[in-house]
Amino acid sequence: MSALANIPFSVLDLAPIVQGCTPADAFRNTVDLAQHVERLGYRRFWLAEHHNITGVASSATAVLIGLVASQTRTLRVGSGGIMLPNHAPLIIAEQFGTLESLYPGRIDLGLGRAPGSDGATQQALRRGPRSGLEFPELVQELRAYLAPERPGQAVRAIPGAGLDVPIWLLGSSDFSARMAAELGLPFSFAGHFSPEGMAAMRLYRHLFKPSATLARPYSMIGVPVVAAPTDEEARFLSTTQQLKFLSLIRGNRLPLQPPVDTMDGHWNEWERAAVEQKLGAAIVGGPDTVKRKLEDIVARTEADEVMIVSDFYRHEDRLRSYEIVAGLKQGDGLGRAA
Repeated sequence: MSALANIPFSVLDLAPIVQGCTPADAFRNTVDLAQHVERLGYRRFWLAEHHNITGVASSATAVLIGLVASQTRTLRVGSGGIMLPNHAPLIIAEQFGTLESLYPGRIDLGLGRAPGSDGATQQALRRGPRSGLEFPELVQELRAYLAPERPGQAVRAIPGAGLDVPIWLLGSSDFSARMAAELGLPFSFAGHFSPEGMAAMRLYRHLFKPSATLARPYSMIGVPVVAAPTDEEARFLSTTQQLKFLSLIRGNRLPLQPPVDTMDGHWNEWERAAVEQKLGAAIVGGPDTVKRKLEDIVARTEADEVMIVSDFYRHEDRLRSYEIVAGLKQGDGLGRAA
């Protein structure tokens, strides 16, 4: 049996917009992907809040969660995450209380403290430069709105109060790891763009305090994966994600670009190093390569669950990648149900 057999696989989606397509196309692909991975046995399908990024259509995150939940039956659907300092906690409690009321037992609320945007967009969101420092207080306020109603409570989340919406803390450093451990909440680490901070996973486990939510720590690692039938094809397809991060580094934020035969001539040495650093945890290859590297990252981080994010130009290549990864649970890489 594969060492991955008992590790749940999940999906992080940004409703990516590819070159020549529209947000409406991205939403159709998101729903199709969710239905595809549901059939393959994936556990969760999370969408991430970002703003003012040309290639990302998941800005109205709660709306898309509702769309995906309405078109699936067994997947847990949630946020990976909602950037809480961008919002009033009452609004998020009401939104996710509504989602939980519509799709009971299937909604997750992952919370982050980063802006998910640039400085000008932060101002447009009415977010101050120190908003992230308020994150612990905002989380506690949100949790209070989702808790059972208290006698004399002046402001209530309707719907929301008393609903059991699981809250996760997300992070790319040890800040949220420490906070999740202190509160006894599950923790998801953003290894898909911050590979250098994986020590946060170990710190979370070391500092964890049991709570009414969790008796023991539960952690998830985000990993970029590009799987294909062969290592060579996967390396070719992975140039799309390299071009994506290159555009982010340059500040021009392009839609997803078609893969190229070589990145030579597309970047200089500094840009190459920067992209490779951001994608330090990326897993690219055929079934055997992906299996070996996934097993390694699970062993190193002691992750309880793996959340896979992928960037492909062609939707069918993305579907195939998730199918290959699902097949690794059976040890064959052929995409049978996870």
